[in-house]
Amino acid sequence: MRIESVDVLVCSPGRAFCTVRIATDDGLVGYGDGTLNGRELAVASYVADHVAPTLVGADASRINDIWQYCYRGAYWRRGPVTMSAISAIDQALWDLNAKALGVPVHRLLGGRARDFITAYPHCTGHTVEAALTDAAARLAEGYRALRVQAQVPGVPTAYGVARGDEEYEPASSVLPDVEEWDTGAYLDFLPELIRATRDELGYGFELLHDGHHRLSPSQAGWMGRRLEPYRMFWLEDPTPEEDQRAFATVRSLTSCPIAVGEVWNSVHDCQHAITERLIDYIRIPVTHGGGLTHLRQILALADVYGIRSGLQGASDISPIGQAANFALDWTIPNFGMQEYMGYPEDTWRVFTPHYRLEGGVITLDGTPGLGVEFDEEAAARYPYEPRSLPVNRLRDGGMYDW
Repeated sequence: MRIESVDVLVCSPGRAFCTVRIATDDGLVGYGDGTLNGRELAVASYVADHVAPTLVGADASRINDIWQYCYRGAYWRRGPVTMSAISAIDQALWDLNAKALGVPVHRLLGGRARDFITAYPHCTGHTVEAALTDAAARLAEGYRALRVQAQVPGVPTAYGVARGDEEYEPASSVLPDVEEWDTGAYLDFLPELIRATRDELGYGFELLHDGHHRLSPSQAGWMGRRLEPYRMFWLEDPTPEEDQRAFATVRSLTSCPIAVGEVWNSVHDCQHAITERLIDYIRIPVTHGGGLTHLRQILALADVYGIRSGLQGASDISPIGQAANFALDWTIPNFGMQEYMGYPEDTWRVFTPHYRLEGGVITLDGTPGLGVEFDEEAAARYPYEPRSLPVNRLRDGGMYDW
């Protein structure tokens, strides 16, 4: 089972995706997701120009060896572009190896450790009332966990809230897309949003919120204390994640569970936070975390220290990357929660998944591989459309974390 070709397919069916296709000399094909929102072409170049030519002729069954070759064989290691490229290759190898054996990937990972995967959607609104209406509708659909975001009064744009009546999609074709931020207004508003959510909808579900790196460590601790009475499942990304030790400050100030990691890409990015028990949930997705091979090692380390998973599942991870997340979710002992944001309708014309989302839970079937079909002819009808994530500026014009 020798690798015959490694190709990169970048398309935009509703939003941009970077997909890697590996074919072998015995006719097998595996697909992997390397989507990095706003930087898809950087990942595509990394794979096509620097890695693909070196893998032709390699034994596709040697997944671990190929991972080490891609990672340790490069002097310039880590970072989101490199690790997303490695992940796409790794996913494709797991996909085609499972297909060769006629089993789903989760069987190769040891089999199911649970009967279903609990998922949470994004509930949003331009007002508190609108956000609660959205949340109530999701509860009626059967969801057992909700992430709630709403427009901060006096702030013209808000992370997690759609502009106008559109579905929320953070990446924009407007370059640069500049948003305005006011930390004080957010600090005043969020406890009221969470209080209103519990007052209106009760405590019969898990409640989550994403701070999206907007607070200092001391502000995050202050916020966590204010949210403690409302039994949060987690407060996500309350402070920027470059300094792992910053979470020691947050931990010292609040017992509110903290979930971080979607911008981390390797075990070295989170080793201190895990071994010092500074966080409660790790959110690195398979697509950005070096693939199944590397992320299962990160999650095994997290399990030793009582930290659970919360893998990122926004729409800037393709259905293939989501399926890789789900394969881990089903098999690890320390599963916590799975984000599932959903996709534009055009996405389903290119990707056909065999996983099921019903009543707020995800289940997998016995489809060999990752269980997602990729229609290359359909993908060709959706040429790449450049988009990029926004940037944040304060009211005085100074740059701030988005």
